[in-house]
Amino acid sequence: MTPERMERLVSVLNKRQDDITVVLENVFDPHNISAVMRTCDAVGVQEIYILNTKIPQHKKWSAKSSSSAAKWLTVHQYENAAECFSSLRKRYSSILTTYLSHDAVGLHQLDLTKSTALVFGNEHSGVSDEIRELADGNFVIPQVGIIQSLNISVACAVTLYEAFRQKTLAGQYDQKRLDDVSYNKLLKEWSFRREE
Repeated sequence: MTPERMERLVSVLNKRQDDITVVLENVFDPHNISAVMRTCDAVGVQEIYILNTKIPQHKKWSAKSSSSAAKWLTVHQYENAAECFSSLRKRYSSILTTYLSHDAVGLHQLDLTKSTALVFGNEHSGVSDEIRELADGNFVIPQVGIIQSLNISVACAVTLYEAFRQKTLAGQYDQKRLDDVSYNKLLKEWSFRREE
């Protein structure tokens, strides 16, 4: 490996955030999942959770949408919501869903510098009742249009870039966030992968 490539990998790993993740519940279109993965990679989210309780597990993602982002992320797939949330609870302090409810908080009111899992529902019905009951609360993205919803990949991008803004202001991209074991494991894995 060239010194330039090693420098690039180290630079990216040094910006990876260990305290924020995305959970996608029963998202049908692999293009949407891939677009979310691309945004995760762009803002330093290393881990993503795919929960499929109503559809089969996805076998592959759309390379066209993700620009192969999936191979740079740690992807967890679950078919059982309780197991997925048990795993999330071990890693993240708060689990929030995107859902328009009377008690939903606006995106810009969230403190995304704290350990958070962000749950996005599928393209047709959003986050399910079961998942909302397992979560700690709901948030909404402020909108002033007629149609009060966004495509899932767009909603995720808007949310993650708000997290990116907050975490940048808090200096969280200025220091290594991954523990040494995870950092070294990823560096070793990445060193064998090609960029496309």
